[in-house]
Amino acid sequence: MIGNFMKLILYSIIITLLFVLLPPTAANAAKSLSQSSHGSEVIALQQQLKRLNYTITSIDGIFGLETKQAVLEFQRDQRIKINGIVDGQTWRALKKATPIVKKREAVPAVGQINFPNSPAPEGSPFITTNMVPPIIQTAKHYIGVPYQFGGTTPKGFDCSGYLQYVFAQQKISIPRTADEQYRLGKNISRSALQSGDLVFFTTYEPGPSHCGIYIGDGKFIHTSSSKGVRIDELDNSYWKPKYIGAKRITK
Repeated sequence: MIGNFMKLILYSIIITLLFVLLPPTAANAAKSLSQSSHGSEVIALQQQLKRLNYTITSIDGIFGLETKQAVLEFQRDQRIKINGIVDGQTWRALKKATPIVKKREAVPAVGQINFPNSPAPEGSPFITTNMVPPIIQTAKHYIGVPYQFGGTTPKGFDCSGYLQYVFAQQKISIPRTADEQYRLGKNISRSALQSGDLVFFTTYEPGPSHCGIYIGDGKFIHTSSSKGVRIDELDNSYWKPKYIGAKRITK
């Protein structure tokens, strides 16, 4: 048992040294890693992410949810493809990166988000147009965060939990579920959509069961159950037939 443990430590040291010292062409040949990968390459990945000040609490050689979240955050910070997969591009970026110094956001526990303002009223607009850009900017900050049923934090969102969290960052309290959010604001025709409108779809049950924020140019940002927080076209083949309406929440 001790011998195996010492071998694991030795492999970890060797991989880390190779990661730091080898030229970029070696990084190109590095094994592609994704969730469920395991082994010495994952140990090297975890050590590098931890060195760069991303949250890695256990260097165990197992590519789990924590490691994937750290990879997603790293890819977002580096402005490279956000997919949670450590391919050649991500390996090269990891090799060149320097430790982050920005204060990373404290993630509140589920059910512990505090809303300083009174809840948004039903049936009438409740924000001003100058609040739309920061709301959309905040929404885009979480692109790549994975989907989690019932999720309400950057560890994982469902569609309505994502909207509730984004608005909470601007000190705006909105209801928790898509059908409740559908009662906000005023009905608006699809042809009159503008940035900041809430858009709704029917998916797994009748009525509004999915939601997002319209960001202009026929696009909306939302949490997809298959790909997490992302931007999609309203007119794509999946979402177009499921669209049921939009709400104007700006005064």
